[in-house]
Amino acid sequence: MAQVYVDPQPTPNPNAMKFNVSVPVAAGKSESYASKEQAACSPLARALFELDGVAGVFMLNNFVTVTKKESASWNDLVPEIVEAIESALS
Repeated sequence: MAQVYVDPQPTPNPNAMKFNVSVPVAAGKSESYASKEQAACSPLARALFELDGVAGVFMLNNFVTVTKKESASWNDLVPEIVEAIESALS
């Protein structure tokens, strides 16, 4: 399988970060999840909700936007999110 590359990008919202992905994550329509239960049908979103501090996941085409809980730190979350995306899509 091809290597999956993930490029984290800040957004205007300090609690949301966009992750550009080198492969499609949601073809054609957006997917939005606000809880682990809602994400049950998406292996990628489910993997992201396993991380402590993830509050929401939005996916479209080749990017994922992750919203974190106020108390969580991007310094801790970004490497975990990148690893979760790479693992789920590889």
